[in-house]
Amino acid sequence: MKEKSAGETTVEIETRDMTPDDMEDVMSIESVSFPTPWSRGMFLEEMRHPFCHDLVGITGGRIIGYISFAIVYNETHLRNLAVHRDWKRRGVASELLAQMMDISLDNNAGYAVLEVRKSNEAALALYMKFGFVVKGTRPRYYSDTGEDALIMWADFWN
Repeated sequence: MKEKSAGETTVEIETRDMTPDDMEDVMSIESVSFPTPWSRGMFLEEMRHPFCHDLVGITGGRIIGYISFAIVYNETHLRNLAVHRDWKRRGVASELLAQMMDISLDNNAGYAVLEVRKSNEAALALYMKFGFVVKGTRPRYYSDTGEDALIMWADFWN
């Protein structure tokens, strides 16, 4: 459990593995976080694979964010990250990313990749804070809007 602060607000954040019992809370965050949200089935399928890691961030007994990533050989692929709108900018996403880095390094995965909407300035700033750099573009990657995705890459070993 780590303590994060933003301004005058301090948030205690606990992280743990996501379970099927978390789906109602996860889906309520997912459905308002993305134009094309993942389905309940997508999250449940993720949890079945040993190379996938799905964590929830909790404060006061309430799920306020989650992260989904896969580790294949020495590379981590961040697949999904969202924080409840009432808890943004309080260190929740940073804690979840820090946990991803720790788990990745524990599994000898020192590299990470992700795609992010070109227009998502908050996410870009967060990922850059964690050492991600833009390495390319996937034109019209997002089928819902036709927006390009930026491919970001990080080396956790450096």
